[in-house]
Amino acid sequence: MPELMNVSGHAPGSVADDGHYTLNLTGPGSHVLVVEPGRGVAVIGPASLGKRADLHVVPDAAIHWVAFNPFATPAGSPWPRNIDYHGNDTSFFAWSQQRVIEQFRWTPVFADRRSVDASAARIQTLVIRLEHVSGHLSIVVPAAGSLYLEGDLSRIAVGGHGPAMLSLQPALGRRPGQAPYELPALDFLQNVTSLALVGVPLGQAISLLGIERFSSLKSLSLSGSFTDWASLAMLQHLSNLELRFVPDLQDFPALESWPLLDRMIVWNVDEAAGKRLKAQIGARAKVRAWAGHALVSKLRKPAWWQSEYGRPFAGWTSRQAKAANTAYDRAREALEDAADVAAVQAAVVAFSKQFNAMKGIETTQREDVGEAVWQLSQLARVVALGLGEAQLQQWFDEVRDY
Repeated sequence: MPELMNVSGHAPGSVADDGHYTLNLTGPGSHVLVVEPGRGVAVIGPASLGKRADLHVVPDAAIHWVAFNPFATPAGSPWPRNIDYHGNDTSFFAWSQQRVIEQFRWTPVFADRRSVDASAARIQTLVIRLEHVSGHLSIVVPAAGSLYLEGDLSRIAVGGHGPAMLSLQPALGRRPGQAPYELPALDFLQNVTSLALVGVPLGQAISLLGIERFSSLKSLSLSGSFTDWASLAMLQHLSNLELRFVPDLQDFPALESWPLLDRMIVWNVDEAAGKRLKAQIGARAKVRAWAGHALVSKLRKPAWWQSEYGRPFAGWTSRQAKAANTAYDRAREALEDAADVAAVQAAVVAFSKQFNAMKGIETTQREDVGEAVWQLSQLARVVALGLGEAQLQQWFDEVRDY
């Protein structure tokens, strides 16, 4: 058993060695913190996070954030530099007024209405993940730094003087054919000068209708699937535009739409549109040189998007994704060759058993596997046999044990 060191009462920034420490996080000696070489992040959350969390804390526990004050990096800056917290205690905003935090990822889980004044917080990058909030959060954010909002954006109202940079990653449907997602009214956030919109390459697209509300934008980064490209032409102050992992750029405006544009990055986009943009960038350079990078690369054919993003296992670890994709390929091949309903059931049962053998299947991964079952149910041979998602899911659930 490693020796436990108690740092209560130590001066701020006086502990920089790796080791095992007792921590007065929710009470005297309530937790043991393991500090390891090269680790700059601390993950705090419920026991359901398992080994992903360094410190297990129930969502509504009051946390004594000052318990981290004695810790510092070998270079002398406050440790941890980054904190990932799953819970409802908001006193970290007041604590951060005493010390700088490079990044704080907050995943609240409350069901009521709450208000927070974080205007004086010294958090350089604040990430608020809203996927588990069923209530509503009103927050005044720090005047400087970056703000990232992820999940159901209707669950939050933001006030203050505005962040230097805003990133929005809304909760989107995973299946194609859904109506495009429309950004909600974001009040003062529309005054930001730098914006990133993050979607998914395949699945529900984000509509760009109303993007002109961000009338002060100078920098825009887009990743994923989008519609209503013509709306971008209304952003007359753009000097930087970035497009990454965009499978469809149909109706994208001509570069001359932005007279102040001086930097453009286009990376992993559909091949046909990418070639057009590359030609326009070259033509613009002959008239007026680009002050910053102007680059188009990684042009992709339609088949590439399906192979890379058409399956739901992209976010898994490489080892797990390899096993999941192998199971998917076998199931798909068997279903396409299925002679009757019994053969379909056998293929689905075999597919389910493959995941029973995997350790540590988490909630989001269960959703990914469910999405894979839906995709298999849409195969032409399965449909021709009169089967649908409900039947395949029933056969899958009868076998799975996680």
